[in-house]
Amino acid sequence: MPAASEAREAGTTATLSVGSPIPDEAALNEHLERFREVFEEAAIGMGTMTLTGRLVRVNRAFAGMLGRQASDLVGVFYGQLTDGRDKQVSAALEDIRLRPVDVVHLEHGIVGDHRQVRATLAPVRDSDGRPLYLFLQVQDVTAERVAVDELHRSEERFRLLVEAVEDYAIFMLDPTGHIVSWNTGAQRSKGYNADEIIGQHFRVFYPAEVQNRKHPEYELGVALREGHYEEEGWRVRKDGSQFWANVLITAVFNEAGEHIGFTKVTRDTTERREMAEQRERAVQAHATANSELEALNQRLQQAADDQAQFLAVTAHELRTPIGVLGGSAEMLSRHWEHLTGDERNELLEAMTNSTGRLRRLLTDLLTASRLEASALEMHTEAVLVDDAFADAIATVRGAMPDAEVTVESLPGVAVSADRDRLAQMLDNLLANALRHGQPPVRLSADVDTGWVRLRVADSGSGVPVEMQPRLFKRFATGRNKGGTGLGLFIVREIARTHGGDATYEPVSAAPPSGAFVLALPRAEVAP
Repeated sequence: MPAASEAREAGTTATLSVGSPIPDEAALNEHLERFREVFEEAAIGMGTMTLTGRLVRVNRAFAGMLGRQASDLVGVFYGQLTDGRDKQVSAALEDIRLRPVDVVHLEHGIVGDHRQVRATLAPVRDSDGRPLYLFLQVQDVTAERVAVDELHRSEERFRLLVEAVEDYAIFMLDPTGHIVSWNTGAQRSKGYNADEIIGQHFRVFYPAEVQNRKHPEYELGVALREGHYEEEGWRVRKDGSQFWANVLITAVFNEAGEHIGFTKVTRDTTERREMAEQRERAVQAHATANSELEALNQRLQQAADDQAQFLAVTAHELRTPIGVLGGSAEMLSRHWEHLTGDERNELLEAMTNSTGRLRRLLTDLLTASRLEASALEMHTEAVLVDDAFADAIATVRGAMPDAEVTVESLPGVAVSADRDRLAQMLDNLLANALRHGQPPVRLSADVDTGWVRLRVADSGSGVPVEMQPRLFKRFATGRNKGGTGLGLFIVREIARTHGGDATYEPVSAAPPSGAFVLALPRAEVAP
């Protein structure tokens, strides 16, 4: 069974000796269940593969994209799901196996479907850098490709639009401007038959306001003096409708040099004018489309970068605690009778710490995923600020008994918030200040026209100026000191879900040199 054999390459399962239970097995199972929940609830297609490209596990989004059951995809070579790109997939897998490639991007169609997808392959490596298995993300980019194709079709329509049909009216005037000849083009352009128009003054073709200015007579004067006159302007047809025309009037002389009249060539350029306007609008639309496409490309690139960083963070953060859990479990399982009580306690404490680290990571990832999908449940109520501060201090001192935290009380003031989410925000900010700043940490609040601002400040040097613009972005901070890089991002998004915001206020006076501020709607409290 090659597929089953390859599936086993994508992960290992720790086995325990009979009669040697692991005390924290329940916590480990809870961690695994939470990871599966994040995996299954992801809005994009996700899966794991063997190094040879066979699917081991896929989530619902991935299976739904292919219109198949997740169980039917286990053991299937990923290249078989593409529209003839199996060789490209094989080449990518070869690169990952032979070279230190972190992420590989592929774009292809799906067999039996019109959609286009972008696949991201990221190897999960062991401590020696050797790939163990592959983490797969698949994103539907059909809409992007349709937009590009539509742009190409729009450019083709634009090319056809600039082709115009030209009409000409050619006739003669006597020296005073009366019509003496008429051609078919003039009849088609102006709507008069020859017997209707010959003998009339050509000023009949001009709008009334232009006639009143005696502009037709002016044109003849210029043509007689300079030999010709040319302009563009509005002209009037027999039915009263107007059209935009290019007009050329040329003075005509006989062989004796006597002035005998004028030739008048009128070209109906209404369509050309309209097309010129359309072309201008099309150029503007084209420029707008290019600008929007560029912005879309930037967003897509940012999304790709975020996805790559997400994979890197997840792989990095999972590897160490899972390694500790696996190693400690194996040590306890094999050598329980030979270990001293202190050694057992040390291993159990390492497992507990690793489980806590995994729990924090999974909680942050799940919260961030729900925030992105606007699926975070909220139950707002009036929460007293002093109660929220007290709960936050109690929580942090449970983990760090020696934490130095001071509070400036604000009796009777409440915010409209989800109590658990408010606690999550304050816990994040307080832990962040204790982890990155200098003690003591100070909690304070003030009221401003319907808003309450909760401040968390430490006594350190503050956040460097160059880092402040990206404090609340995903993975911008936190990873170097045990964090996930999602804490401040989650704080800001939860605050915004409440209708408020989270900011950083640098203060010139020191200490403290700056504060993280939660702005939340104020709630009225019954007496």
